[in-house]
Amino acid sequence: MKLFYVPRTRAGRPRWLLEELEVPYELVRLDPAHGDNKKADYLELNPTGHVPTLVDGDVVLFESAAICLYLADKYPEKGMAPAIGARERGAYLQWMVHAVADIDSPISGVDRHTNRLPPEQRIPAVIELERRRFQANVAALRRALAGRPYVLGETFSAADVMVASSLGWGKLLGLLAEEPALEEYVRRCVSRPAAKRSRAD
Repeated sequence: MKLFYVPRTRAGRPRWLLEELEVPYELVRLDPAHGDNKKADYLELNPTGHVPTLVDGDVVLFESAAICLYLADKYPEKGMAPAIGARERGAYLQWMVHAVADIDSPISGVDRHTNRLPPEQRIPAVIELERRRFQANVAALRRALAGRPYVLGETFSAADVMVASSLGWGKLLGLLAEEPALEEYVRRCVSRPAAKRSRAD
């Protein structure tokens, strides 16, 4: 397997999961500053020009959540996803989607209007709106983690890779300043050996 990767992007999610799975893979680093992600051979794999992209034989996937879902199901013996038909499967899928749809989305808005847009295009009212949306959207997660170490209870899963990665991004933007339980959850997840390996270089 090959994972096309840029540090400090959503490509960190499948890299972390690959380390949790302890399966062999090749990390292909792209440098957007040199246009690596816009070259024809990469666009053949991923027409969006974004990362991550996973190549596994004749299977080519982009979107971090899709890749993590694929990898967790490919190696069921590793226990990173509840089996199809298992009681916890629905909740697992819910949190995988929630990470992208409801946690990433407001964080991305805050990031855009604090870091990515030129200063003259940043709108403080949008930042405040997205901050409030983030707080509302993590309410369900806050309840789910009450008294439990991971989103599915005692068992770490690919859903935690997704959720903790999203929250870690939010933490960098100060969005967890008033969320000590979520901050502790992120700390617990990213202190795992596999998470550390995925960030070692």
